[in-house]
Amino acid sequence: MKRIFALVPVLAMSLAASGVLLAQDNSFFGTWKLNVAKSKFVGTQAPQSETRTLEPQGNGEKVTYEGIAADGSRISYTFNSNFDGKDSPISGSNQPFGADTIAVTRVDANTITAISKKGGKTLVTTRSVLSKDGKTTTNTSKGINAQGQLVNQVLVWERQ
Repeated sequence: MKRIFALVPVLAMSLAASGVLLAQDNSFFGTWKLNVAKSKFVGTQAPQSETRTLEPQGNGEKVTYEGIAADGSRISYTFNSNFDGKDSPISGSNQPFGADTIAVTRVDANTITAISKKGGKTLVTTRSVLSKDGKTTTNTSKGINAQGQLVNQVLVWERQ
């Protein structure tokens, strides 16, 4: 009986630590550059350039986007997510699709889904798939932007 009571705290600590390690073991982490030539844009204009950085933070990630939009304006926004499907605020300029929040869920080791929203209303759903070799990520987004225009895009990101 004493052994069981001694093992319970050890087991609980092990489970908690494994959850943190799983959150930190994310093959999506790193710096990625958008390959505009390989990407497809419907309902949005292609940016001149864009880079995203995904870093571990707490039980999730911090995502930062930097670049130049089609009109020459600056793209610079960030958000934090715990992969729990809960809305996280997006801050900065030229947020995707005019969204003010994003809800991110980890499907498996190579797939993440995200729902971009404005004022609580779903705009666009994105599915991100990491290639088997870990060198590219393909984001497929469908929905409408904040202006009500159809969005259907495929973005190809290359690891830097």
